[in-house]
Amino acid sequence: MKDIKYEEAVRQLEAIVDKMERGELDIDSMAGQLKQAQELVKLCKQKLKRTDDEIQKLLDKQ
Repeated sequence: MKDIKYEEAVRQLEAIVDKMERGELDIDSMAGQLKQAQELVKLCKQKLKRTDDEIQKLLDKQ
């Protein structure tokens, strides 16, 4: 899953939330979707942190 881009991870998260809001998930699939959502959130946080660190390094050089 680490190979997906940030934008794709956000799209997948939005799709999961949309399914939940519309009540399209039964209890069995909801558990799996929640686990996937947790992994996607973690991935997004890592990518944002890495980008923020890179920006800070660039700003510190100026």
